[in-house]
Amino acid sequence: MYDIIINPLGGKGKSLKALTVAEKMLKAAGAEYAVHNTEYAGHATELARELSGKPDAKILVFGGDGSFNEVLNGITDFDNVTLGIVPCGTGNDFVRASGHPKKVKDAIELILKGNTGYIDYIDVGSRRCLNVAGAGMDVDVLLRYAEMKAFRGKLKYYAALFDTLIHVKWHKLRLTIDGKTMDKSVFMIGVGNGTCIGGGMPICPDAKVDDGLLSVVIVNEMKKSRIPVELPGFLSGKHVKKDYTEVYSAKEVTVEVLDDGKIELDGEVIDDKILECKVVHNVLKVYR
Repeated sequence: MYDIIINPLGGKGKSLKALTVAEKMLKAAGAEYAVHNTEYAGHATELARELSGKPDAKILVFGGDGSFNEVLNGITDFDNVTLGIVPCGTGNDFVRASGHPKKVKDAIELILKGNTGYIDYIDVGSRRCLNVAGAGMDVDVLLRYAEMKAFRGKLKYYAALFDTLIHVKWHKLRLTIDGKTMDKSVFMIGVGNGTCIGGGMPICPDAKVDDGLLSVVIVNEMKKSRIPVELPGFLSGKHVKKDYTEVYSAKEVTVEVLDDGKIELDGEVIDDKILECKVVHNVLKVYR
């Protein structure tokens, strides 16, 4: 029995199209399933909390990074749950790192084969994060994106990105990486289980979703005149080779915001000033 969690309004119609394809394939395979539509923000977490209590729960998530995050945060018994990932959101950043199929047909075929494995996630205390936690420029972009009325989708994200870069500011952070503490003035920081943010920008290009480690990428303050020149490198992942970037692998990372900045988890901006990140390895079982 598969339980499908889906936002019927998600992905500008992609979710419903994906569900149509999936239902046809599930019926052809003789598989039993039930569809659970989300109706408001946080509903996917509530549904996952309820469904993860079922014996041998098989929860299929149709959506993007936000939906995957909500369901992850609702799982109450990891030993009892197998998660199926069907990407049909607008960004789909996590699957760029996890290797899950991007096409719905291929994703359902993989689920029906029944092969499973484990992927990591980030425990941040009261919350869980699947892809990337960050602070600095990426949060500024998300805030600008929320305010912006023009454009849509990826074009809107890049418009918010360029506007943020024009008015760039540095952020004061205190970082503790596997016990070593340092104060930094940064352009941005990414703590990655996954690799990409913003629909394909590889902030943590070397991250692996199943290695039991977090990839920490710190982009330090630089001359503002360098930013236009360096921007293509951010879009291709080459920023990790530059002199203004530090890269670490760690099991535990604490990010403390010392200015008016905020933090983001899987693209959701939160008001917390301190983020304590711990990698959780070999616990989250998924179809792979």
